[in-house]
Amino acid sequence: MIRSSRPFFLNLVQIRLPLGGWVSILHRGSGVVLALLTPALLYALALSLQSPDGFAAVRDFFAHGLGALIGLGGVWLWLHHLFAGLRHLGFDVGIGEGRLAARRSALWVLLLAIGGTGVWWL
Repeated sequence: MIRSSRPFFLNLVQIRLPLGGWVSILHRGSGVVLALLTPALLYALALSLQSPDGFAAVRDFFAHGLGALIGLGGVWLWLHHLFAGLRHLGFDVGIGEGRLAARRSALWVLLLAIGGTGVWWL
């Protein structure tokens, strides 16, 4: 039997991923969360379009406390997924594949998502 030096269990906390790796993992995670939140967002949209009282209820939920935090997180999820997806599309057509360009684009994805969320919050 040949013993492999490859790890049997990958602990992502111990592995030192480059920034692009974290952006890629966050891209996948944000996609999963956005997909899981879609039914709730569709319900909120339907409720807000149903009547003025429904609109007021949705607006009040997202204006205070936990609802505001959920809304802020949702905006960050959407922006991060959008910008990271554009980054990956660039890779598909050969743009930004070099090591330095990939690091810069990963940093830009994080900065644009955080900055866009901040602008939306203001």
